[in-house]
Amino acid sequence: MAKAPILRWQTLQLGAALAGLALGGGLYIADAHQAARWVWAATTTVVLVPTLASVLRGLWRRETGVDLIAVLAMGGALALGEYLAGTIIALMLTGGGALEQFAVARARRELSALLERAPRAAHRRVGAEIVDVDVAAVALGDQLVVKPGEVVPADGIVSAGSAVLDDSALTGESRPVHLDAGAPIRSGGTNAGGPFDLRVTASAAESTYAGILRLVKAAEESKPAFVRLADRYALGFVGLTLALAAFAWIVGGPTRSLSVLVVATPCPLILAAPAAIISGVSRAAKHGIVIKGGGPLETLARVRVLLLDKTGTVTSAKPQVISVETLGSLSSDDVVRYAASVEQASVHPFAPALLTEARNRSVVPVFPRDVHEQMGTGITGTVDGHRVAVGQLGFAAPGVTRTRELRSIELRTAVEGSSSVYVSVDGVLVGALLLQDPIRPDAPRALRALRGAGIRRIHMVTGDHPDVAELVGDAVGVDRVFAERTPQEKVDVVSSVRAEGVTAMVGDGINDAPALALADIGIAMGARGATAASEAADIVLMRDRLEGLLQATRIAQRTRRIARESVFVGMGLSVVAMAFAAAGFIAPIAGALLQEGIDVLVILNALRALGEGDRRTARRGETRELAQGLAYAHRALRPLVGELAALAARLDSLSPDVARSQLDHVRRQLDDELLPHEREEQETAYPVLNAMLGGEDPTGALVQTHHEIHRLTRLFGRLVAQLSTEGPRAEELRDLRRALYGLYAILSLHFAQEEELYSMFEPGTSVE
Repeated sequence: MAKAPILRWQTLQLGAALAGLALGGGLYIADAHQAARWVWAATTTVVLVPTLASVLRGLWRRETGVDLIAVLAMGGALALGEYLAGTIIALMLTGGGALEQFAVARARRELSALLERAPRAAHRRVGAEIVDVDVAAVALGDQLVVKPGEVVPADGIVSAGSAVLDDSALTGESRPVHLDAGAPIRSGGTNAGGPFDLRVTASAAESTYAGILRLVKAAEESKPAFVRLADRYALGFVGLTLALAAFAWIVGGPTRSLSVLVVATPCPLILAAPAAIISGVSRAAKHGIVIKGGGPLETLARVRVLLLDKTGTVTSAKPQVISVETLGSLSSDDVVRYAASVEQASVHPFAPALLTEARNRSVVPVFPRDVHEQMGTGITGTVDGHRVAVGQLGFAAPGVTRTRELRSIELRTAVEGSSSVYVSVDGVLVGALLLQDPIRPDAPRALRALRGAGIRRIHMVTGDHPDVAELVGDAVGVDRVFAERTPQEKVDVVSSVRAEGVTAMVGDGINDAPALALADIGIAMGARGATAASEAADIVLMRDRLEGLLQATRIAQRTRRIARESVFVGMGLSVVAMAFAAAGFIAPIAGALLQEGIDVLVILNALRALGEGDRRTARRGETRELAQGLAYAHRALRPLVGELAALAARLDSLSPDVARSQLDHVRRQLDDELLPHEREEQETAYPVLNAMLGGEDPTGALVQTHHEIHRLTRLFGRLVAQLSTEGPRAEELRDLRRALYGLYAILSLHFAQEEELYSMFEPGTSVE
């Protein structure tokens, strides 16, 4: 890109104008008036010549900009000997140009980081040896070895062994992909398992990953050029100025006409908008929002259609245990303890989630001995003298019979889009942990607020399966879901929805980069290190929160409003000054000084964009600590919520005495842990939140949910209390299941609502 040379040239011109004005002023003070005039004339000429060339090129393309008035004013100043006035105009013109180029310049490096991620070498099998070759030398039919942690260098087929791939960068799907021998494989994914052999079916230059790079570049080239704010009002202002200048010439001669041109020099247009935009960019940076120049900021303020990726954008891309299913005599805590103990030695992406679940349950893992991990499939180890296996079903319990409980787990994972990790102890299957990529707590509220800020349509576009995508889309309230879309198909979606209005695309992975580049404004969730998306995007949210998108939108809208105000106020004052100049009340130099005063006024107004406006920021330490403490309590109670659904699902398979014991245990937990937490929230947290949020009763709906939780808990307690000592009879199971499922549903909804509310009090979050 030629942005850097342009910025350097603008800086040189500004330096020349400053130096010429200062040198001429020094000579004038030293009574070298003629020398001062020649210096000012030369300074004006140095700026006039390249500006005139630029204006002529624009006129050839039938583009009229505000620089035309400046050219006429500087040319007139030279023709009439008003050299100081010409130098002042030159200074304002070059200063505005340099400021604008600084605001517009994008911090892109031609997708260098994306290219750095591309593999440079491949491991080719040559007989019994493995030889490293340049990836460009990979040819059709080559046998390659892909080592753990490496990016697949070319498209091909798994020829030996099995492969476990992290394809999230390509598809957005957070679950690892397991491929057996003979399965096709795409380049660009990361080997999350052990080494495997790959038979190449397409060279690196013709592979999926290289195609994505080409898509990004093509999308960038097809994006229309940005039109600066000032030029949108230039044509009318230029016409009015020329008409007044012609009138002044007729009634008062060329000097009076020059006075009109001098006071009309569009410094408010040239300076005010860039000053406001730079202020807005700076303010955004304080909130962890990197906006790559003035064009993206202005465009964001006009966005009416929003496209969202799913994984890592709407969801957190951090798996979380949502349920523990017991399949034997061990309790759910014991299952978690065995699994977490072995997973301490694992590098699998699910390991942190299992360890977090153990902490939430206050379960202390034991460090395992004799650990063996089969990458991407499972891990085994000895815990307290027992051989524990954790992983896929076929790994943890090979040859196990598909019971009704196992089929129920498989169905649930398919419907919910979750993943399952099975646990066996001494070869006996004892349980399964269900994991899911949770929706960001702030996502539903942020999207609702974005609609209030002027976004008319919100769509989600993802590479995920339609069932999973629709569940997430319904939960956050999008208008339409585009599922199972490749990078090229995401580009097609962006092209189609742009007909609905100015379009923004939000994503975080390599698969999103082409769509980000094509959209009117591309926004990357950058905290996960998604370099490709960050480089292709116009805006990067450094914090992994959609709240940042809302903040960026509000900052952009306020900045654009202030910039427009500054432009119109400046033009209005200039028109008044032109009228006085046309009437002969203002001389050229006085007009230049008057114009300076107008410039100062509009720039001071533009700098208001640095402020926070009338929004309050929730930074009270006490409130944050309270919200964080309650969120931690939710995490501690989640195992209990998951146990409600798990117990309801397995009641039929339990013996009556075991069912009675487990039902009674859950009842005690509800009475001793859940209800006290709900009472504490209502008594201590809700009044503080009400005071912070304002309004009549922002937590009223949550209080009503508390009432329903208490009612269902009492109902469940009565059902358990009425059971005989032998346990539930067949006719009692239905009511018990209904009570358990009802509690699970309302608690899941209630926790999600409260966590969304608590997310508002994270540091730096704006509160209306």
